[in-house]
Amino acid sequence: METAGVWERVRKKHLMPDHTLECSDNLDFPAEMPAAAGELADEALVQAVMEGREAAFETLFERHRRRLSRLVGRFCARPEKIEELVQDIFTKIYFGLGEYSQRSGNSFTAWISRIAINSCYDYLRYAKRRPEQAVGTLTAEETGETAGMIQAALAAPSLESLVISQDLVRKLLARLHPEDQLVLTLLDADELSVAEIASVTGWSESKVKVRAFRARKALREMLSEFL
Repeated sequence: METAGVWERVRKKHLMPDHTLECSDNLDFPAEMPAAAGELADEALVQAVMEGREAAFETLFERHRRRLSRLVGRFCARPEKIEELVQDIFTKIYFGLGEYSQRSGNSFTAWISRIAINSCYDYLRYAKRRPEQAVGTLTAEETGETAGMIQAALAAPSLESLVISQDLVRKLLARLHPEDQLVLTLLDADELSVAEIASVTGWSESKVKVRAFRARKALREMLSEFL
């Protein structure tokens, strides 16, 4: 397989700066992404890529890019960073196809989801080490705004008072340990089960449960600062 050449052509066609990735709110992790009638299944497309057919990887990219972009958007607010991470994820997918094709019993969707989540985790750890990249510090204005919204929600629940902006939520989550951020986002925001999170992260279910408990406890303590 002419790896470098094929990937470079796909990257230029689909992931150049003028290419806008879609990052809507809905996200799921099906065991398989069903192909439309008449389309090849993922595994058949992987085999075609291994045989040097460039168009097969473009089909895989178009089939999965929106879901992976939505996933990355859960952990990163900056559009340019989302595009950078998605490009990195698809690079790993492309150059790892040989490893995937030798496996058995793992769906392609589950395999690329694990690559994407590991990349998001790496990003969270990087952001935690680089304060200038993080968004974990609330300004005095945001602190007052958050406190006001929480107090309003407690006093008179309404749609407006119950909604805290995504940016503020990210700032609160960014103050947690990266593993806690990852688990809480996947468990609560994306509604994955403990078993699903364990599968895509490679962690044990007990570790996922412990991290979820610690994350919620830390978040409650954090929110108590505003009450």
